[in-house]
Amino acid sequence: QVQPVESGGGLVQAGGSLRLSCAASGRTFSSYVVGWFRQAPGKEREFVARITWSAGSTYYADSVKGRFTISRDNAKNTVYLQMNSLKPEDTAVYYCAAGQNTYDFWGQGTQVTVSS
Repeated sequence: QVQPVESGGGLVQAGGSLRLSCAASGRTFSSYVVGWFRQAPGKEREFVARITWSAGSTYYADSVKGRFTISRDNAKNTVYLQMNSLKPEDTAVYYCAAGQNTYDFWGQGTQVTVSS
């Protein structure tokens, strides 16, 4: 089974950018859908974006559409989340998850903090 491993979080000012990485450990992401989710303090976890590994098709939450871009690197077995024009409300722990019909495999999360 695959184990997603996130990296790239940090502190950034509003309007800035960050790129998160999700590397596959244990096996590749081949045949999986890989998604990014986030959870802010006191809030439910919410979907951010997803990509199908085979076709590369993408889908975004309305709240990030036009600002965030999800992509993959087949050779590195890694999925990226490029986050631009960050807002304080984007502050959250960001999680990478993978699966076929459901998101069965989750990473530990990486903190993103956007200061105003």
